[in-house]
Amino acid sequence: MIADGQTERWLQEDLGHHDVTNDVPGTTIGRLVAKEPGVVAGLEAGRAVFEYLGVDILEAVPDGATIDAGDTVLQVEGAARAILRGERVAVNLVGHASGIATRTSRVVAVAREESAHVRIAATRKTTPGLRGLEKRAVVAGGGDTHRLDLSHMVMIKDNHIAEMGLEEAVAHFRDRISFATKIDVEVESVDDAVRAADAGADIVLLDNMSPATVREAVDTLEQADHGGLLTEASGGITLETVAEYAATGVDVISMGSLTHSAPSLDLSFRTGTGV
Repeated sequence: MIADGQTERWLQEDLGHHDVTNDVPGTTIGRLVAKEPGVVAGLEAGRAVFEYLGVDILEAVPDGATIDAGDTVLQVEGAARAILRGERVAVNLVGHASGIATRTSRVVAVAREESAHVRIAATRKTTPGLRGLEKRAVVAGGGDTHRLDLSHMVMIKDNHIAEMGLEEAVAHFRDRISFATKIDVEVESVDDAVRAADAGADIVLLDNMSPATVREAVDTLEQADHGGLLTEASGGITLETVAEYAATGVDVISMGSLTHSAPSLDLSFRTGTGV
């Protein structure tokens, strides 16, 4: 659910101190229309913008729906002034989220051609203030949110290991977390992957490794049979290379590019009773 305070901040940023553009009388109908095919996301935010302005929602496709160019994504009715005020904010939010969902959907489709079980996950490389929108967009595209924030999982990275050592870091956090909290340890070699598993990691993150090295690490850990251990590959993985990583047998592939590099889906907003 989008809070009113968040919606107001989005609108106030665009309206400024005095709207000199949209003093238009009467009522009208507005349609948010796709200019290219993709996967829709962010409609909760788009709806919230118009509802906050007192505009009625006539039609909205669900998040995760596949659309073609020319399809109506959202249709609204109300005061022309209010619709025009909400137009750009809604277009920007839905376009941004739909771009993430579309990119995620493409990555998932490519990865699943190689592995039926691999999960495609986002990272914390999100836009401040828009993480919820972006993470939900990943889910709409068939991906996994990964951890939503620092409270959801311990991720032991190179800086933690530099400060405490690998085994010491795992022991340190294991003593301080709930039984329900998982520990994910980032490693950069096969030997350290084994060390992390032996130390009690729930997930071993194979960072910045080639597909061949990831496969070696996955095979080595499977032979050691740590029972329930998950493997995750991350670091510079793209749409062009994700199939190679999926073929290694890794359980999770996490990609910052799902959120920080996805282009917005091209959308247009049209008004008028004849739309």
